Amino acid sequence: MRVALTGASGFIGAEIAKALNDQGHLVHGLVRETSRRDHVDPILDRTVVGSQESRDSHEALLKDADALIHNSVDWQVLKNESLERHIETNLTPSLRLFQAAAKASIPIVFVSSVAVHHHMHDRWQGLVDEEHPTRPGNLYGALKASLEAHLWALNASHGITFTSLRPAAVYGIDPTLKRSIGYPIVLDIMSKQAYERTGGGKFVHVEDVAAAAVGALQRPAGSTSIYHLADCYARWGDLGMMVAEHLGIKAEVDTQSPTSSRNQFCKKSIQEDLGINLDRGLEGIRSHLLNLIEAMKSEGLV
Repeated sequence: MRVALTGASGFIGAEIAKALNDQGHLVHGLVRETSRRDHVDPILDRTVVGSQESRDSHEALLKDADALIHNSVDWQVLKNESLERHIETNLTPSLRLFQAAAKASIPIVFVSSVAVHHHMHDRWQGLVDEEHPTRPGNLYGALKASLEAHLWALNASHGITFTSLRPAAVYGIDPTLKRSIGYPIVLDIMSKQAYERTGGGKFVHVEDVAAAAVGALQRPAGSTSIYHLADCYARWGDLGMMVAEHLGIKAEVDTQSPTSSRNQFCKKSIQEDLGINLDRGLEGIRSHLLNLIEAMKSEGLV
């Protein structure tokens, strides 16, 4: 299968490209001109250098493609909270890309986010499944929820097959190391011998996100699927304690936050449909942090 992939050089995109290549698929990757891409060049069958805003890029990316995985997002405009640029660089280009794929009858896998959820109904009793309505709490979540709504409309009007994947915070070794979850924790433990961030979040490994994206390509024609990708909950203090243990440092770490979250995401659908168990748990995070420390040592940072 020839798969068009946006954001192919990024953290999640590069892992999806690798998983596709490992499964024998040919990858058409869209990458920004300014992006590093030496880590993905060997596994891309076609590299389209351009912006997700460009219609020419869309045409080149989708040419001869059998499926589309849309993963890219312009984070800079979201960080700057520039609404007009956000609409110009994220929302409108994504809608155009979806429309072009629908006209070509190309199935779509969309990398959404659990950020489509912010306000959660009590009647779900703390276990949120894919039927829970989307109620985002920020621009990023609103973007993902809006694009999902348009996919439903394209399914109704064009009969397209689509899958929306909603990962929680994605951990793993980012090609840009300092963006890896845990990187600032390692620096704080080393320099301050303390880590004070409170609260926590839900996490999923990047390899599981990639496996879900590849697995979703096998969905039956015309079908629609939504999957939450949330493996476990961890406090930031838990990560701090793990880092301190790996480094052999007796650090002051704030572990007063609650050990669980009020709401969890149901894993049943993704387990049954795609065979992805999402069961790495805290040990998966512990292993990642050890790998991160080793990577930082190799760069002379530890």
